[in-house]
Amino acid sequence: MRGGSGVAAATAAALALLSCTQESQNRLGRAIENWTGDNGVLDIYAGDKLVMRFIKIDKLTTSMGTAHGNDIPRPYRFGWGYLDENQNYVVDPGEKKLYFEISDYSTHYVFYENPHG
Repeated sequence: MRGGSGVAAATAAALALLSCTQESQNRLGRAIENWTGDNGVLDIYAGDKLVMRFIKIDKLTTSMGTAHGNDIPRPYRFGWGYLDENQNYVVDPGEKKLYFEISDYSTHYVFYENPHG
């Protein structure tokens, strides 16, 4: 019976997830999202004005320090995305894929799934 084994697998996965720490759950969630892919948008603001938009981002990654063998999160995130110069949610001719970094302290940003694609 195929449905029964699917329910059993889902129940086992849920129980395993509940026994994980919050950080482990977050890492698992990111791994699943990275595996399935997504279509992220990063909007960067100066005050209340949208000044830059990156599209087709698969993830934002928190940089990890390596000093003294400790994995300490650094206060910025980074990723790759297309600079959407005309802010129309579409990669137009001439818009290039770029590496970016954003500060956790001073960058006002919103990261979300592209509602138009």
